[in-house]
Amino acid sequence: MSSSVTFVWDERLAGYDFGPSHPLAPIRVELAVRLARDLGLLDLPHVVEVTAEPATDDELRLVHSQRYLDAVRRAGENPHTMDLLHGLGTDDDPVFVGMHEASALVVGASLAAARAVVSGRSEHAVNLAGGLHHAMPESASGFCIYNDAAAAIASALATGVERVAYVDVDVHHGDGTERIFWDDPRVLTISLHESGRFLFPGTGFATDIGGASAEGLAVNVALPPGTGDEGWLRAFDAVVPPLLASFSPQLLVTQHGCDSHRLDPLAHLELTIDGQRTAYAALHALAHAHADGRWVALGGGGYERVEVVPRAWAHLVGEVVGRPVPPQTAVPASWLAYVTERLARRGPVSMSDGPDPVLRRWTSGADHDDPLDRAVHATRMAVFPLHGLDPHWD
Repeated sequence: MSSSVTFVWDERLAGYDFGPSHPLAPIRVELAVRLARDLGLLDLPHVVEVTAEPATDDELRLVHSQRYLDAVRRAGENPHTMDLLHGLGTDDDPVFVGMHEASALVVGASLAAARAVVSGRSEHAVNLAGGLHHAMPESASGFCIYNDAAAAIASALATGVERVAYVDVDVHHGDGTERIFWDDPRVLTISLHESGRFLFPGTGFATDIGGASAEGLAVNVALPPGTGDEGWLRAFDAVVPPLLASFSPQLLVTQHGCDSHRLDPLAHLELTIDGQRTAYAALHALAHAHADGRWVALGGGGYERVEVVPRAWAHLVGEVVGRPVPPQTAVPASWLAYVTERLARRGPVSMSDGPDPVLRRWTSGADHDDPLDRAVHATRMAVFPLHGLDPHWD
C-alpha cells in the first residue's frame, strides 16, 4: 500500500540537543534511523531518502510570531538566557547555542515531507525527528521550540489543500498543534493521550472541542493511567475512523510519540511495541481509506531510548514504506553491536514485546463502570453530534 515514499533524514538533525541529562536525547532518533536502515527498510526501490534545509522565517511565521523567532535567536546566541515570557531557559526547554538553527531544521524536515506528499512526488513521507507538538505560537513548551507538525499542516493549506486531519498518538496531549488550529475549520485535530489530570500539559479534555468557527474539530480522548494495548486500540477505533470518514481529509498528518509504552519513564500508559505497531497499521489503512493515501508521519516523544523508541519507529518506517516488520523478527546484530559500542548497553533482541494485540471494534453503548469507556463516551458525546454522527452507535 505504499507506491512511493520520502524519508527525510539529515545527521544535522541531531543538533536539536538540550544536553546530556535531558530526556529528549537525539540518540533516540539516531538509533531509530539506524535500526530502520539495518532492517533494509530504506533500501527499497520506491523509498527516496532526502535531506532538508532549515525553515525560513517566512515558513516559521506560518505558525509562530516574528517576536518569538527573534527571542529564540537571541537565546541561542546567549546560552545563559532565561526568557520565561517565551518559555526559554526552563528545565523543559533549556537554551543551547544555535537553538534557532537546529529547531528550524526540524521544521524544514517536516516541510520537506509534507511538500513531497502534497506535490504528488510521494504517496507517503516520514520525518522521525519531527512531531514537536507542544510549541505554541509565541512560546516553547514541553521540549518543543518550534512546532514542525503545525508548520507542515499550514504549508499544505497555503498550497491549496482544503482539509487536513492530524492524529496525535503521543502519550501527552498535542496542545500546541491544537491551539494553532483551534479556530480553523480546515483542520481536524485528534489527540489520544493520558488524561491531563495526571500528566503534562494538564489539558486535552473531552469538552475541549475547538473554537466558534471550528466546533467539533478539536477532538480529545483523555485516557486513564494504566491503559494498555486492548483498551487503547478500542478507544482509537471508537473515535478516529468515524471522524476521518466524516471529515474526508485530503491529507493525513500523524504524530507518533511512543511514550505510551509501558517502559517509558515519564508517563503511565501500558502499551507494548506490538500495540503501537498495530496503531501504525491502522493509521496507514485510514490514510488510504480517507485521504487518497496522502500521509505524512512524524516522530514525537518517547524517552526509553534503547528498548522502545528505535523499535517503535522502525515499525513505523516499515509501515510507511509498505514492508511491515514481522514481530518475530530478530533485531539485527549490527544494530546491537552499535548500541553496545555507543552506549555500553545491551539492546532488545526481538522486534516484539510478545503480545499479539487485536484492534477490537467499538460496539454500541459503553460500560460506565469502566474508566476507559467513560472517557471514550465523553469524547463521542462532545463531538460526534457536531459531525452528524450518533455517539451511541458504532
